[in-house]
Amino acid sequence: MALAKRKLDVITITEAAAERVREIVENADSGVIGLRVGVKNGGCAGMSYTMELATAAAPGDERVDAHGATVLVDPRAVLFLLGTQMDFERTTLKTGFVFNNPNQVSACGCGESVSLKPAEAVE
Repeated sequence: MALAKRKLDVITITEAAAERVREIVENADSGVIGLRVGVKNGGCAGMSYTMELATAAAPGDERVDAHGATVLVDPRAVLFLLGTQMDFERTTLKTGFVFNNPNQVSACGCGESVSLKPAEAVE
């Protein structure tokens, strides 16, 4: 019996993150379908995560639908985000999205930027 191939998502989204994405989309202008996540060069550690409202998938975007929320991953960020869990945390001192990324090498002290390495191929 042949095993069915299953598409692996670039990132996984926790229920808490999905709930916050849904809230953002519901409170945004009409036409917004989800959040686009990416990375950019900058910050004291070298890179930072980016998020923006998305009205449609851009060419090459990876679409992840989970718990009723849609997250689009910028194709330039895929190798840096493979295996990442997107979460949302609310604590006494901080509220926001958290990226539990196995490709993260280090982070700056202020928490605004990270050092990422591309994901390695697994054989």
